Amino acid sequence: MLVMIRGAGDLASGIAVRLHRSGFRIVMTEIDRPLSIRRTVCFSEAVRQGETTVEGIRAVHVSGIDEITEAVNGGSIPVITDPQADTRTELHPDVFIDACLAKKNLGTRIDFAPVVIGVGPGFTAGTDCHAVIETMRGHTLGRVIREGSALPDTGTPGNIGGYTSERLLRTPCAGTFRTIRSIGDIVEAGESVAEVDGMPVVAQIKGVLRGLLADDTKVPEGLKCGDVDPRCQVVNCTMVSDKALAIGGGVLEAILSLAGNPYSDECRE
Repeated sequence: MLVMIRGAGDLASGIAVRLHRSGFRIVMTEIDRPLSIRRTVCFSEAVRQGETTVEGIRAVHVSGIDEITEAVNGGSIPVITDPQADTRTELHPDVFIDACLAKKNLGTRIDFAPVVIGVGPGFTAGTDCHAVIETMRGHTLGRVIREGSALPDTGTPGNIGGYTSERLLRTPCAGTFRTIRSIGDIVEAGESVAEVDGMPVVAQIKGVLRGLLADDTKVPEGLKCGDVDPRCQVVNCTMVSDKALAIGGGVLEAILSLAGNPYSDECRE
């Protein structure tokens, strides 16, 4: 079964990891200049570096259908620069997942594939997709919604270690982003970890720098550009998050229930 995932950020990559380990063939799409923060666990890094590895799974940047086929057959995840996922018309995926987390539908339709799944707010099950996966932290995280939509975006990040919005770093102005510290560094409250055209990006709390935009990224003012984790566990920087795995589990459930579970009694009959 071929699964196309629109987006290759940290949550999309968590979905891809879970599905790849479950035996699905995966292809992912990205924009030409990814804005992923948790780059050490994002397959989008393949666009910048040519290839990358997340939890032992290799992804490669590809430029066409032949390279996609070669990568999939070789056990890797191909990532193609294709923001609108137009290559789906040639690939004919069995499952299409919109996981770009734009908080709105950027054009995904229920006829994109036999099974279409929307991740997070902006999708309505039964209208523009067959199922929606809840992305908000809490009791419903990762649940499959077969009628209706996910909870609306609150604009406030989930609570980790007693902190919410304080965890996030945002650009102070428009310009070119440059790093001072690296992902995996322990930083102190008040410390400059990056800059935009000479204006500092300052950590508000002490913690491990779990995410940071890539050097020389062109940014607008107010863009999320980093993530400080107050738990200070450096190992978390190279592991898919609990949230991403929960969402990936919901996607797996949705695929098996909508496309047919080979282990179910009905399918065996």
